[in-house]
Amino acid sequence: MRPILLQGHERSLTQIKFNAEGDLLFSCSKDYVINVWYTHNGERLGTYEGHNGSVWTVDVDSDSKYLISGSADNTMKLWSVSTGKCLYTWELPTAVKRVAFNEDGDQVACITEQRMGFQSAIRVFKLDKEDGTKQSEEPLHMFNPIGSKATVCAFTLTPNIIITGHESGKVALFNVKTGEEVDSNERAHGDVVTDMQLSKDWSYCITSSKDKSARIHDTKKLMVVKTFTTETPLNSAALAPNRPYVLLGGGQEAMSVTTTSLRQGKFETRFWHKVFEEEVGRVKGHFGPINTIAVHPAGTCYASGGEDGFVRVHHFDDSYFKARPYGEMEIID
Repeated sequence: MRPILLQGHERSLTQIKFNAEGDLLFSCSKDYVINVWYTHNGERLGTYEGHNGSVWTVDVDSDSKYLISGSADNTMKLWSVSTGKCLYTWELPTAVKRVAFNEDGDQVACITEQRMGFQSAIRVFKLDKEDGTKQSEEPLHMFNPIGSKATVCAFTLTPNIIITGHESGKVALFNVKTGEEVDSNERAHGDVVTDMQLSKDWSYCITSSKDKSARIHDTKKLMVVKTFTTETPLNSAALAPNRPYVLLGGGQEAMSVTTTSLRQGKFETRFWHKVFEEEVGRVKGHFGPINTIAVHPAGTCYASGGEDGFVRVHHFDDSYFKARPYGEMEIID
């Protein structure tokens, strides 16, 4: 399984994202630039330039028409995927740490940082999909989560309900109209929730945390369904469609790595069995912690972005698809 190495960033990766068809991969990093790549051969299709700070987060709508990004320069930008043009910029009081489209792509949620006297806030903006340049400056809904600040968020299938992960390790459901916390699991994790990715049907999600574990939660009741415990802090977790695997990535922080051997840094993508909660394999490659992982929507390949500034795309070989983790049973998501 030889990786395709994507070299288009000068600093560490912050998030990578496949579009709905899986033919494009978007990557953003601390070097202010967003890149888009062809997934089948790793060729760079183009860049989205315009941010003046680290780009923390990106998301692409289900039609691959619009890209949304959030940055440390206190802005959220809407881009045309095909032309690379910035269509609209929202000026916000603090850095934008997470952005997420809803299923229809006509709303976007964003989390802003707690800083300079401003509380951490979650805003939901209504998008004009016909003309990307005409957007409302004011959010449709805005609220401040009480207690621990939110780090990640995603829309759920229930209208006006979003799921959030927090600095304290809490996972919660909020009504965006009222700002009310509908439900929460205070002990979902013991440390910062670093990533959250939804299943194909949005009925469950996987979260990763600095507490060295990843967990699968039911998005309606927040019940923890599965737990995957590792010996290294995790930065990202992804679900493999049509196969019973989850992919986990992380590693010790760069500061503490210099004092230990490379092996102890544990910069590998780990494959765990989704049902049996057992580790089934590892893929090496990065020279620093893995910050972000994404799996192709069809499950044919996965990509990882590291602290080393590289994105590695691995196309699964035949043995991956021929393996029979359940015996003769076929699992289709």
